[in-house]
Amino acid sequence: MRPIQSLLDEYGDSHQNPVNKAVHWICVPAIVISLLGLLWSIPIPSFFHQVALGPITLNWAIIFMAFAMIYYVRLSIPLALGMLLIVAGFTFIIYQLSNSNLLPLWAISLLIFATAWIGQFWGHKVEGKKPSFLKDVQFLLIGPVWLLHFIYRKLGVGY
Repeated sequence: MRPIQSLLDEYGDSHQNPVNKAVHWICVPAIVISLLGLLWSIPIPSFFHQVALGPITLNWAIIFMAFAMIYYVRLSIPLALGMLLIVAGFTFIIYQLSNSNLLPLWAISLLIFATAWIGQFWGHKVEGKKPSFLKDVQFLLIGPVWLLHFIYRKLGVGY
């Protein structure tokens, strides 16, 4: 596996334009939340209902997050800890959306997902470079930690 800095640098190569960077600060979290919301909406086997995490029962989003966290731990424990906090916040948002009376969670998530990806592709059109994940699918998981690494650098936290 390539070291985290190499992945962050490679991801950053196609994210130099300030407009594209700003778009990513909005769209990457929106995509993560919406993807998790879509996974949360997939029906689960009944035995999953026996595994409760407080008010939340085990679901496909939590399983996906567990595997993503393993990937992040292998790359960088400090970044994985930051992502754990972020994902906990996203889980709270998704839980609130799932209990809202607006639309079903899958519909809200699908609207956010489509809108955020339109934003991402527009940002890359402004950038003049293709999204990194078209070269390597693991960059779909690098996007969130790429944003987090800027926060860590600003705070002087090593990763």
